[in-house]
Amino acid sequence: MDSKKIVNILFIAGFVALLQLPASAKKEEELIEMPKTYPEKYTAEYIKQITPMYKPTGKEEVIYVALDMLKGTNGEFSRNAILGNNLSGRPVKIEFRDLGTINPDFAEFDAVGWKKNRQLFIFINPRHKDAPPGAIAALLAHEALHQDEYNSLAEETYAWTMEASVWYEIVKLYPESNDELHPLVVRENILKKQFERGNYSDKYIKKTVMSNEGYKNLPSTSPGFEDL
Repeated sequence: MDSKKIVNILFIAGFVALLQLPASAKKEEELIEMPKTYPEKYTAEYIKQITPMYKPTGKEEVIYVALDMLKGTNGEFSRNAILGNNLSGRPVKIEFRDLGTINPDFAEFDAVGWKKNRQLFIFINPRHKDAPPGAIAALLAHEALHQDEYNSLAEETYAWTMEASVWYEIVKLYPESNDELHPLVVRENILKKQFERGNYSDKYIKKTVMSNEGYKNLPSTSPGFEDL
């Protein structure tokens, strides 16, 4: 066999091997099955790209997705606050934690905002660890507004209304987030109905805040939230 034929055979063999390579060596993100509650755009590759931006907030991938879902919503302010544009000047640390270990009165709370020295935290009830990230996004939009040791009925009213408005947007942008079997989604849908019933205002949410036993000792206003 002459050298020209050998070169042709080697070329064909190499070309065939190249065609077969994608079938036997699929991209990593195609092999990883993402949670069904993640919007389609949140592939393994996309999450890998956004992780450096959100890693200062903690270790939870679902939190990275939730924060990214706040882009282009009313929760953009909260997203920026969590990333460091807040009174502490530092990224907020977010983690799932048994809230009863912080205070027995918090055991059944969905989340709490916390401040220790100059560091801000958001602690989320572990029962929401498998919640759709869109619902967690709405919850974070609320909690990111608590940036100091002061709280009030006015602040909670604003935060709950923010949460409702963000969830209203999320379910339009990412309808797969509306998994009605999850308790956090149940919470968000209750708020959304109150928000819509009040003609997209805090009218009915304010009544819910006022009647909440957990807020019975709060003052009417706090710094930055002087209007009730």
